[in-house]
Amino acid sequence: MPKKFKPIPKFADEAEERAFWESHDTSDYLDLSKAVPVRFPNLKPSTTSISLRLPVGLLEQIKIAANKRDVPYQSLIKIWLAEKVG
Repeated sequence: MPKKFKPIPKFADEAEERAFWESHDTSDYLDLSKAVPVRFPNLKPSTTSISLRLPVGLLEQIKIAANKRDVPYQSLIKIWLAEKVG
């Protein structure tokens, strides 16, 4: 006999829905055996702007390295930081 799923309630807003799913098991409401993987290729990670003070000589070296690679120096800084941290 197939499992009976509970109806998903209507939510007034996203906060109410988030609170509901934090305290309820989705398997009581959804047939997860029929779930399929989904990709969202156009989503961009959220970013935060920062201010970074660098010595003039260091910034000039970064700009020269970026110019050799034909990329903006800000992008090169992000790439280098990601490589170092990751």
